[in-house]
Amino acid sequence: MRRKTIRDIRSEELIDAAILAVHERGYSVVTMTEIAKRAGTSAASINYYFGSKEKLMEATMRRLLDILKHALLRRLSSTDTPRQRLMAICDANFDDALFTVEQTSVWIQFWSHAPYSTRLSRLHKINLGRVRSHFRAELKQLLPVETRETVRRALQAYMDGVWLEAAQAEVTKLAPSQARSGVRDVAALLLARQSE
Repeated sequence: MRRKTIRDIRSEELIDAAILAVHERGYSVVTMTEIAKRAGTSAASINYYFGSKEKLMEATMRRLLDILKHALLRRLSSTDTPRQRLMAICDANFDDALFTVEQTSVWIQFWSHAPYSTRLSRLHKINLGRVRSHFRAELKQLLPVETRETVRRALQAYMDGVWLEAAQAEVTKLAPSQARSGVRDVAALLLARQSE
């Protein structure tokens, strides 16, 4: 494992600041100066490390996607059956390290801007393709062909809805454990219904 460089550390600090600033101010209006101030530096640092606000935002989304990937790999490592793997995929999307108030806010804002940004659109398509692929691989072993896509779409729509709800919550915050329990319940109901 390579040691972190000063550049790595500073980049991580700017990404942390971007997550908080975007959550508080909004993707469209937050400025590089506001992000830099939160990180205790100048806007020139963002230009130096990332080149632009858009590239900082891309790096921020890459970080969140990386958290999701590691959560998924960790959860899949202790599974043996297609059903367990399906539940691991569901759980990873609500992992404690990913499903935080600030990160749900940022995630939803970035995806809403993806159609207007080539960089964010590309990341959105990659993520969407991965989630589809993971679900399809497990559902192929659990359900007949005519019901797989219905279940996949329903699960993805449910998960997206929970993320959207969490990003908009002002008073009651949905805990990651509650989100995992909810998606597991939905998955179990869909599997039971479709295998009748």
